[in-house]
Amino acid sequence: MIPTLTRRAALAGLAAGGLLPTLARTAAAQAAAQAIIYTSNSAQAVEAVMDVARAQLPKLKISTVTGGSGQLLRRIEAEAAKPQGDVFWSSSANTMGAFSQLFEPYKVKDSAAFVESLRHPKDQWTAANIHVAVIMMNSAQLRGLPAPKSYADLLDPKFKGKVTIADPANSSTAYTILWGVEKMLGAAGLKALANNVKVTASAPTVLRSVAQGEYPLGLTFESNAYTYVAGGQKEIKLVYAADGTFTTPEFFALIKGAPAGAAARQVCDLLASKEAQIALLENAFRRPARTDIEVGKHADLPELAKIKVFAIDEDEAAAQRKPFLERWAALVAAAGN
Repeated sequence: MIPTLTRRAALAGLAAGGLLPTLARTAAAQAAAQAIIYTSNSAQAVEAVMDVARAQLPKLKISTVTGGSGQLLRRIEAEAAKPQGDVFWSSSANTMGAFSQLFEPYKVKDSAAFVESLRHPKDQWTAANIHVAVIMMNSAQLRGLPAPKSYADLLDPKFKGKVTIADPANSSTAYTILWGVEKMLGAAGLKALANNVKVTASAPTVLRSVAQGEYPLGLTFESNAYTYVAGGQKEIKLVYAADGTFTTPEFFALIKGAPAGAAARQVCDLLASKEAQIALLENAFRRPARTDIEVGKHADLPELAKIKVFAIDEDEAAAQRKPFLERWAALVAAAGN
């Protein structure tokens, strides 16, 4: 595994080499600048970005409000008449698409570093990283069960009560995975999975439950699960499904009417910066969305080209979000999970 430098050491090295661009405005403009980020990201990911912010924008005060992506989007919707937050970070397009009216177009300074598919065509959001869905496995808790190699394996009745996933109404992670499962394995496959899984309120609960051995299997994103591997839990394994898995960019967006104004746009430029995306990769294992960062130089993760991917249509997923959530809720209720 590639050793991970401390965030501060890495930033110091970048600064010494003259690689930290100046994102700050004038000192006078920064003096009273503050911004609020609504984020569904882990403390580890947030702190990685905050370290970069302290180096690049020392006079910009950034506060965070955390929660599930669905919860935060509904909060932004409730506050639309009088916005309280400035930047939303983050969720998938399949979830954000249903809330696009809440965001204001903004073209980040480094937009040329992103392929078109990783930016909204009208610049309503930009990708901070790319997620890969995995089966998080606690091998010590399988207790005679065969290790699953695919999503199809999880449909077997022997896995009933052994798999956990977040509520897709609150988690874009769960929504991405469940939408993908239905597209790949059909309505019968989704129903069979609903019969087997235990649904939790939030994505972090899935991680803790598997890491602590409450469940042997959890459906989540690579970066979240790999944190436990990097932390030394040898029993935690990441399964990249042989029948294909799902990838989705994770986006940030400028909240319409953001009270911080120019400072909010600085935060967007920060999240798009090469330094922030390298910090996210090295410290939170988030695959960068920028095209000028080589993953293998910064983290011990498989190259995306070596992972079998089942393509999903993000626009269709966004447009069908409400009926899908209703359908999933009915399946779970019928299964008693």
